[in-house]
Amino acid sequence: MAAQRKKPAKTAGQLRIIGGQWRSRVLRFPADGPARPTGDRVRETLFNWLTPWLPGARCIDLYAGTGALGFEALSRGAAEAVLIERDPDLLAALQANAAALKADGARVIGGDARAQLAAAGVADIIFIDPPFVPGAAPAALAGLPPHLAPQHRVYLERSTDDDTDLPLGWTAVKSGRAGRVRYDLLVFDLIAQGSA
Repeated sequence: MAAQRKKPAKTAGQLRIIGGQWRSRVLRFPADGPARPTGDRVRETLFNWLTPWLPGARCIDLYAGTGALGFEALSRGAAEAVLIERDPDLLAALQANAAALKADGARVIGGDARAQLAAAGVADIIFIDPPFVPGAAPAALAGLPPHLAPQHRVYLERSTDDDTDLPLGWTAVKSGRAGRVRYDLLVFDLIAQGSA
């Protein structure tokens, strides 16, 4: 009788929080899953941009994946981060990381990012890192205006191959590229939207 083969164990990915109270703490996540963590250099640039808005901010991390953006925001002084993820393995990792960090300000929600926005409420900062598929970025931005605080900032990460225009009303105030990733810090014209 042939020996049964053991199933290979799922490999664990990890990344470090790069600033704030949890600097150098490790986030663990399933490396063989759909997560595409935002790189250290991009995160450092992003959080330098966000420094004026972070203290006490309420954040939403859509398509949270590893939770790198939401946990980094909490580490650097945000009051709350709602992390929304539909993949069950990533969701379990988010919950485990929140518990390991004793992140009282983290609220982890399972389900489709856009469908769960109503449960997330209004935010000062929203992180959007959707799957790199055509049309994902405009679709993710479409439902955000009712969830934006007046002095908001929205981070959008997408593939450099995605040349889709931003939807009407959105403006990039900062932009960058790293490898095959382009990233923007956006604002939405809430006043024009309200008068339309």
